[in-house]
Amino acid sequence: MKIALLGYGRMGQAIEKIAIERGHKIVAKIDKDNPNESYKADVAINFSVPMAAFENISSAINKKIPVVCGTTGWLDRLEEVETLCQQKKCAFLYASNYSLGVNLFFELNSKLADIMQKQPLYTAFIEEIHHTHKLDKPSGTAITLAQGISSEGNAWHLAEDNGEGVPITSARKNEVPGTHTVTYRSEIDEISITHTAHNRTGFALGAVLAAEWIKDKKGIFSMRDVLQL
Repeated sequence: MKIALLGYGRMGQAIEKIAIERGHKIVAKIDKDNPNESYKADVAINFSVPMAAFENISSAINKKIPVVCGTTGWLDRLEEVETLCQQKKCAFLYASNYSLGVNLFFELNSKLADIMQKQPLYTAFIEEIHHTHKLDKPSGTAITLAQGISSEGNAWHLAEDNGEGVPITSARKNEVPGTHTVTYRSEIDEISITHTAHNRTGFALGAVLAAEWIKDKKGIFSMRDVLQL
């Protein structure tokens, strides 16, 4: 399979390594040094910076190249991308996190949330830690977890700000791939579930698996489709 990498930072390089190991060919590496490179590919994988995401994704979809996107921090334009994808009869898959373990964690989080909705003595909050290179705050993964807990419009707010929904505490520390903890606390006790990433390999592998799955498909998808959850 021919893959175009939209964004060639740490994640792009990790994806390249996994993709080549799985027998694929990287045909383009779009970044600030090669912003207008023309390319033909079976699938494009976008892990660019947030400010470049919409243009990169739109360009690929206009070429009728399916896109797997893991960039967060640009989702105010997600609906535009999905509309364009449907118009072009292409395929698009967005996930805030491509780790297989994290996507199983999302399912566990939703099931726990269903149970805890009937327990008003408990209050939910989320803590997330990432490396200092991560630009957005909170992480897209933490936001997805909050949306799995709260079905209301304002599903979350940063813990240091006043707001509605689930409070999220974000910390940035050197070389932490990603740790997310969901806690339900009462005056008596607390219940927590945690996912800890040890390296970026899981994120890269999940993105490549998603790219393999989406090839030749049409429509809007998620990792729940890939994992048949």
